[in-house]
Amino acid sequence: MPKLSCVIILVFGLLGCESNVQPKQKAFLALEYQSPSYQLIKSDCPFQFEINQIAKIETPQNFDPCSFNIRYPKLGATIFFTYKPIHNNLKSLLTDAQKLPLKHTIKADAIEADIFTNDVAKTYGNFYEVEGDAASQAQFYLTDSLQHFVTGSIYFKTAPNYDSILPAASYIKNDLKHIVESMRWK
Repeated sequence: MPKLSCVIILVFGLLGCESNVQPKQKAFLALEYQSPSYQLIKSDCPFQFEINQIAKIETPQNFDPCSFNIRYPKLGATIFFTYKPIHNNLKSLLTDAQKLPLKHTIKADAIEADIFTNDVAKTYGNFYEVEGDAASQAQFYLTDSLQHFVTGSIYFKTAPNYDSILPAASYIKNDLKHIVESMRWK
Protein backbone atom coordinates (compact mmCIF):
# COMPACT_ATOMS: atom_id res chain seq x y z
CA MET A 1 0.00 0.00 0.00
CA PRO A 2 2.78 2.49 0.72
CA LYS A 3 4.14 1.88 -2.81
CA LEU A 4 0.72 2.56 -4.32
CA SER A 5 0.33 5.82 -2.42
CA CYS A 6 3.85 6.86 -3.45
CA VAL A 7 3.00 6.18 -7.11
CA ILE A 8 -0.27 8.13 -6.85
CA ILE A 9 1.50 11.07 -5.20
CA LEU A 10 4.22 10.93 -7.84
CA VAL A 11 1.66 10.88 -10.70
CA PHE A 12 -0.32 13.79 -9.21
CA GLY A 13 2.92 15.63 -8.52
CA LEU A 14 4.06 15.31 -12.14
CA LEU A 15 0.66 16.24 -13.53
CA GLY A 16 0.30 19.13 -11.10
CA CYS A 17 3.58 20.68 -12.29
CA GLU A 18 2.35 20.91 -15.85
CA SER A 19 2.11 24.55 -16.96
CA ASN A 20 -0.93 25.77 -18.85
CA VAL A 21 0.08 27.26 -22.18
CA GLN A 22 -2.20 30.12 -23.09
CA PRO A 23 -2.13 32.03 -26.36
CA LYS A 24 -1.13 35.66 -26.33
CA GLN A 25 -3.91 38.15 -26.74
CA LYS A 26 -4.24 39.80 -30.10
CA ALA A 27 -3.02 43.38 -30.14
CA PHE A 28 -2.45 46.19 -32.58
CA LEU A 29 0.90 47.82 -33.15
CA ALA A 30 1.23 50.96 -31.10
CA LEU A 31 2.54 53.11 -33.94
CA GLU A 32 2.76 56.83 -33.32
CA TYR A 33 2.45 59.35 -36.14
CA GLN A 34 3.12 63.04 -35.74
CA SER A 35 0.13 65.34 -35.89
CA PRO A 36 -0.23 66.54 -39.46
CA SER A 37 0.86 70.03 -40.35
CA TYR A 38 -0.49 71.17 -43.71
CA GLN A 39 0.95 73.57 -46.25
CA LEU A 40 -0.66 75.09 -49.33
CA ILE A 41 0.67 73.78 -52.63
CA LYS A 42 0.98 76.61 -55.11
CA SER A 43 1.77 75.90 -58.73
CA ASP A 44 0.93 76.92 -62.27
CA CYS A 45 -1.82 74.27 -62.27
CA PRO A 46 -5.47 75.37 -62.30
CA PHE A 47 -5.97 74.25 -58.68
CA GLN A 48 -4.43 74.46 -55.24
CA PHE A 49 -4.77 72.42 -52.07
CA GLU A 50 -2.96 71.62 -48.84
CA ILE A 51 -0.75 68.58 -48.17
CA ASN A 52 0.92 67.21 -45.09
CA GLN A 53 4.46 68.57 -44.66
CA ILE A 54 5.88 65.04 -44.30
CA ALA A 55 4.80 64.33 -47.90
CA LYS A 56 6.90 65.12 -50.96
CA ILE A 57 5.58 65.99 -54.42
CA GLU A 58 7.30 64.26 -57.34
CA THR A 59 6.47 64.68 -61.01
CA PRO A 60 7.60 61.65 -63.02
CA GLN A 61 9.24 62.33 -66.37
CA ASN A 62 6.89 62.63 -69.33
CA PHE A 63 3.96 63.38 -67.03
CA ASP A 64 1.74 66.41 -67.24
CA PRO A 65 3.14 68.75 -64.56
CA CYS A 66 -0.36 68.93 -63.03
CA SER A 67 -0.40 65.14 -62.55
CA PHE A 68 2.07 64.02 -59.91
CA ASN A 69 2.80 61.70 -57.02
CA ILE A 70 2.54 62.70 -53.38
CA ARG A 71 5.03 60.43 -51.63
CA TYR A 72 5.20 59.51 -47.95
CA PRO A 73 8.76 58.15 -47.72
CA LYS A 74 8.55 57.10 -44.05
CA LEU A 75 5.25 55.28 -44.58
CA GLY A 76 6.08 53.63 -47.91
CA ALA A 77 2.98 55.10 -49.54
CA THR A 78 2.10 57.26 -52.51
CA ILE A 79 -0.98 59.22 -53.51
CA PHE A 80 -1.22 59.18 -57.31
CA PHE A 81 -2.80 62.50 -58.28
CA THR A 82 -4.09 63.16 -61.81
CA TYR A 83 -5.52 66.31 -63.36
CA LYS A 84 -7.50 66.34 -66.60
CA PRO A 85 -9.20 69.33 -68.21
CA ILE A 86 -12.80 68.79 -69.25
CA HIS A 87 -13.40 69.05 -73.00
CA ASN A 88 -16.94 67.72 -73.53
CA ASN A 89 -15.79 64.49 -71.84
CA LEU A 90 -17.13 64.83 -68.29
CA LYS A 91 -19.29 61.73 -68.62
CA SER A 92 -16.37 59.50 -69.64
CA LEU A 93 -14.13 60.97 -66.92
CA LEU A 94 -16.81 60.27 -64.31
CA THR A 95 -17.35 56.74 -65.61
CA ASP A 96 -13.62 55.96 -65.48
CA ALA A 97 -13.25 57.44 -61.99
CA GLN A 98 -16.23 55.48 -60.67
CA LYS A 99 -14.96 52.21 -62.19
CA LEU A 100 -11.56 52.46 -60.48
CA PRO A 101 -12.74 51.54 -56.96
CA LEU A 102 -14.74 48.64 -58.41
CA LYS A 103 -11.50 47.04 -59.61
CA HIS A 104 -10.71 46.40 -55.94
CA THR A 105 -13.92 44.53 -55.12
CA ILE A 106 -12.23 41.15 -55.55
CA LYS A 107 -9.90 41.75 -52.59
CA ALA A 108 -11.90 44.36 -50.66
CA ASP A 109 -14.10 43.47 -47.71
CA ALA A 110 -16.06 46.69 -48.16
CA ILE A 111 -16.01 49.85 -50.27
CA GLU A 112 -17.75 52.87 -48.83
CA ALA A 113 -18.48 55.85 -51.07
CA ASP A 114 -19.13 59.30 -49.63
CA ILE A 115 -20.45 62.10 -51.80
CA PHE A 116 -18.47 65.31 -51.43
CA THR A 117 -20.08 68.68 -52.19
CA ASN A 118 -18.65 72.14 -51.54
CA ASP A 119 -20.81 74.72 -53.31
CA VAL A 120 -18.64 77.63 -52.15
CA ALA A 121 -15.46 76.13 -53.69
CA LYS A 122 -17.43 74.52 -56.55
CA THR A 123 -15.94 71.08 -55.85
CA TYR A 124 -18.06 67.98 -56.28
CA GLY A 125 -17.13 64.34 -56.24
CA ASN A 126 -16.85 61.07 -54.36
CA PHE A 127 -14.48 59.77 -51.70
CA TYR A 128 -14.05 55.98 -51.54
CA GLU A 129 -12.73 54.12 -48.49
CA VAL A 130 -11.65 50.54 -49.16
CA GLU A 131 -11.38 47.94 -46.41
CA GLY A 132 -9.53 44.67 -46.83
CA ASP A 133 -6.47 43.47 -48.69
CA ALA A 134 -7.07 45.69 -51.73
CA ALA A 135 -4.24 47.45 -53.54
CA SER A 136 -5.63 50.93 -52.81
CA GLN A 137 -7.12 51.92 -49.44
CA ALA A 138 -8.77 55.17 -50.53
CA GLN A 139 -9.58 57.05 -53.71
CA PHE A 140 -11.38 60.20 -54.75
CA TYR A 141 -12.40 62.29 -57.70
CA LEU A 142 -13.37 65.96 -57.75
CA THR A 143 -14.68 68.25 -60.45
CA ASP A 144 -16.21 71.66 -60.93
CA SER A 145 -18.38 70.04 -63.66
CA LEU A 146 -17.21 72.59 -66.24
CA GLN A 147 -13.43 72.75 -66.69
CA HIS A 148 -11.51 70.68 -64.13
CA PHE A 149 -11.33 67.04 -63.07
CA VAL A 150 -8.89 65.48 -60.58
CA THR A 151 -8.45 62.00 -59.15
CA GLY A 152 -6.30 60.62 -56.37
CA SER A 153 -5.62 57.18 -54.92
CA ILE A 154 -3.38 55.76 -52.20
CA TYR A 155 -1.03 52.84 -52.84
CA PHE A 156 1.56 51.25 -50.57
CA LYS A 157 4.97 49.82 -51.55
CA THR A 158 4.09 46.48 -50.03
CA ALA A 159 1.77 43.57 -50.60
CA PRO A 160 -1.68 44.58 -49.39
CA ASN A 161 -2.17 43.18 -45.90
CA TYR A 162 -4.92 45.27 -44.36
CA ASP A 163 -4.05 44.52 -40.74
CA SER A 164 -0.42 45.52 -41.25
CA ILE A 165 -1.00 48.75 -43.14
CA LEU A 166 -4.13 49.85 -41.24
CA PRO A 167 -2.42 52.49 -39.03
CA ALA A 168 -0.58 54.09 -41.95
CA ALA A 169 -3.62 53.78 -44.24
CA SER A 170 -5.82 55.54 -41.68
CA TYR A 171 -3.27 58.35 -41.30
CA ILE A 172 -2.99 58.91 -45.05
CA LYS A 173 -6.77 58.61 -45.59
CA ASN A 174 -7.13 61.63 -43.31
CA ASP A 175 -4.58 63.50 -45.45
CA LEU A 176 -6.46 62.49 -48.60
CA LYS A 177 -9.69 63.84 -47.07
CA HIS A 178 -7.85 67.08 -46.25
CA ILE A 179 -6.76 67.38 -49.90
CA VAL A 180 -10.39 66.97 -50.99
CA GLU A 181 -11.64 69.53 -48.46
CA SER A 182 -8.93 72.10 -49.22
CA MET A 183 -9.14 71.85 -53.05
CA ARG A 184 -9.74 75.19 -54.75
CA TRP A 185 -9.91 75.92 -58.49
CA LYS A 186 -8.05 78.91 -59.95
